[in-house]
Amino acid sequence: MTDGQARALGACVAAGGVAVFPADTVYGLACDPENADAVAKLYALKGRPPEKPAAVMFFDLSPGDFGGLLPGGVTLLLPNPERRYPLACTTDPETLGLRVPFLAPVGRPVLQSSANLAGGPDARRLSDVPESIRAGADLVIDGGELPGVPSTVIDLRTPEWRIVRQGAVSVEQVEDARRAVRDTGR
Repeated sequence: MTDGQARALGACVAAGGVAVFPADTVYGLACDPENADAVAKLYALKGRPPEKPAAVMFFDLSPGDFGGLLPGGVTLLLPNPERRYPLACTTDPETLGLRVPFLAPVGRPVLQSSANLAGGPDARRLSDVPESIRAGADLVIDGGELPGVPSTVIDLRTPEWRIVRQGAVSVEQVEDARRAVRDTGR
């Protein structure tokens, strides 16, 4: 995604819109994680059950990079004792799904889900995103062809780090990161 596309994504989300955009793995849908109307629209476009949680995606990164996994093709399930982003967490407010796919000047976090119909195949090209989603979105960004493998979902709520869904990042990479974090004491 170019810097101009990243800024357009941030502006669309800030205005309460829903955007189709190229993530690092597959095409995604994004909206303001604190705007109930935008979240409802995103879920309606996908046909996603309203109780199913979504991830919150960030495009900047502070030190403490989870053993080199971020930015990258992982979704991290983290403890959420402050219950931040309740519209993304839905029925499990104590857990936050977090993604940092790449660094870009979006300027804000977004609620993110893959740009497919619920249960449908992931979109690696914009043309793979269902027409109903593209037509209903407020912004559509074409980023060319993507790898097409969704993120690896890792549960970090316990020291053991459990892979919930295998995806773009291998088991070996996750284990290497876990060892790096353990060895540095972070």
